[in-house]
Amino acid sequence: MLVRLLYVSRAIDKDCTKSMESILETSRAHNLNHGITGVLCYGGGIFLQAIEGGRDTVNKLYNHIVLDKRHTDVALLHYEEISERRFGGWTMGTVNLAKLNTSIVLKYSERPEFDPYQVSGKVSLALLEELMATASIIGRA
Repeated sequence: MLVRLLYVSRAIDKDCTKSMESILETSRAHNLNHGITGVLCYGGGIFLQAIEGGRDTVNKLYNHIVLDKRHTDVALLHYEEISERRFGGWTMGTVNLAKLNTSIVLKYSERPEFDPYQVSGKVSLALLEELMATASIIGRA
């Protein structure tokens, strides 16, 4: 059974570049071998990540993420059973939240800076889907 999980967290290191690179390196190696796909958004000290795969595998990965010392304030935004993957082309694609087009952000947010803590999980997922449709997600692997 496939599931999709969406969570948000805050980077311990406010310049989350090193944490993001570390997370990407780890996740791309792990995900390929475990049937996990998804996208990692980062910026302003925040991570927003969508993960897709088998239910047991995704649940174990999320439990690992909650305990990961590279970030804090982990919050589950959305969890659902799915019939197909939306982010199947990426072992872990990336998006820099700080570089998003303001007009796209304002479709989903009250302010021009997207804050996943202030919107619903469905809104965050809708933003990710638009980013995918507009080819804003990089790192296809």
